Amino acid sequence: MKKPGAGIALGIAMGLPIGAGAGMLLFDNIGVGAALGLALGVALGAGFESSWKAEKSE
Repeated sequence: MKKPGAGIALGIAMGLPIGAGAGMLLFDNIGVGAALGLALGVALGAGFESSWKAEKSE
């Protein structure tokens, strides 16, 4: 099993606080915002990581 790279870690690190802040403002619930931020951060981080690896292999 390969280790996740920096893209996923950065996505989680940025998605959680931004999602928590958005959750407090929009939903008045920090848990909902943090969950959405985490999901979005992981998805974007994985996408960036795969695009970086594709550029390196070419």
